[in-house]
Amino acid sequence: MSFLPQEVVRRKRDGKELQAGDIADFVRGITDHSVSEGQIAALAMAVFFHGMTRDEAVALTLAMRDSGDVLAWPEIDQPVVDKHSTGGVGDNVSLMLAPVVAACGGAVPMISGRGLGHTGGTLDKMESIPGYQVVPSNELFRKTVADVGCAIIGQTGSLAPADKRFYGIRDVTATVESVPLITASILSKKLAAGLQALVLDVKTGNGAFMSDADAAVELAKSLVSVATGAGLATSAIITDMNEPLATAAGNAVEVRNAVEFLTGVHRDARLEEVTIELARQMLFDSGLSDSLEAAAQSARDALYSGRAAEKFASMVDALGGPADFVERYDNHLPEAPVVRDVTIDRSGYVSAIDARGVGLAVVALGGGRTRPQDDVDPSVGLTDLVVHGSRLRPGDRIARVHAASMEAAERAAGNVVKSYRLSEDRPPAAEVILTKIEEISG
Repeated sequence: MSFLPQEVVRRKRDGKELQAGDIADFVRGITDHSVSEGQIAALAMAVFFHGMTRDEAVALTLAMRDSGDVLAWPEIDQPVVDKHSTGGVGDNVSLMLAPVVAACGGAVPMISGRGLGHTGGTLDKMESIPGYQVVPSNELFRKTVADVGCAIIGQTGSLAPADKRFYGIRDVTATVESVPLITASILSKKLAAGLQALVLDVKTGNGAFMSDADAAVELAKSLVSVATGAGLATSAIITDMNEPLATAAGNAVEVRNAVEFLTGVHRDARLEEVTIELARQMLFDSGLSDSLEAAAQSARDALYSGRAAEKFASMVDALGGPADFVERYDNHLPEAPVVRDVTIDRSGYVSAIDARGVGLAVVALGGGRTRPQDDVDPSVGLTDLVVHGSRLRPGDRIARVHAASMEAAERAAGNVVKSYRLSEDRPPAAEVILTKIEEISG
């Protein structure tokens, strides 16, 4: 019998399990447009309400992976490994993590995305480096991974194209939050990259996509379960996003923060903890280290010795950026015309930070987007963000605003002040790494 997309929709509407063949046929219809937008929206809504079994989610993930090119790396001897973050504020971990793992012998073809809403995007950060090709030719991408060990680039239209159409329809039909659909969307692209191991950073807190801790754990378990079911060794850590991860939020300012981290000029403590934890998991899961302790030591050695900074410099040079970028980053990165301090008019300890509010302040400056087609100003953002637990007195600086105009700087300053809550007593230290999710069967 010929494939009827409405029958797939009907079956899921009635809460029944879909067969892998029907899911594959439906995804082929998404890719070649033989399935209509209405039918895609209907299936998305049915999944939203009825969910999917693990087998269904695996079938959907694999079908979306196979809707386009699936990379293989026969020219590379070392393990191919990557990480995915669900996004946050001041989350520039990828810029340090990829070169750290590369310096330890891994191959990291990191295909990243742009920011949307209050969360930043790795691709926007890299694009603030003059000349850097965020969408290089396939030949240059492969050569960079082979020669340098890492390449941070954007998704091409040939990788999981079904996901792009499916996501666009989910975005306008209020079905983005479906855990099985989020799972398939994330993993289809990672599986298409030809990985041998994947580590996930699932964030929770007021600045995260999944603000609720239970929802973050549910998503992490779904991702690990479906990925392992699809044959990809995967683990996840749940990390706190109740304050910006770095003390900078924006694009060029986060690149500057990353270079200073790699070269040892300045390292934010929370940022270092997450970077080393993800690196050690990637090195252990890929077989590059035979224990988690040895993996952590290898990652620290790569960072503290400067080898990771050298990898970052080589990657930037290979992908068209300045050859002296790491040595002279301040000469190359765009700078905002207005820079002003944000001060506090009261005293106390920083007891809470609205990370989402900080992220939205960056968006309002022009450093983020509310629609995928929006342009961003790479020079604007926030730096010197005061961290949780800091002791403040009236007149102390809590951040520095980088803006296109004085008016924009004043607005951002007001928004940043509103994002900080002070208390008389020192708050307990906030853990950044909350829990770990490992292989799940069934």
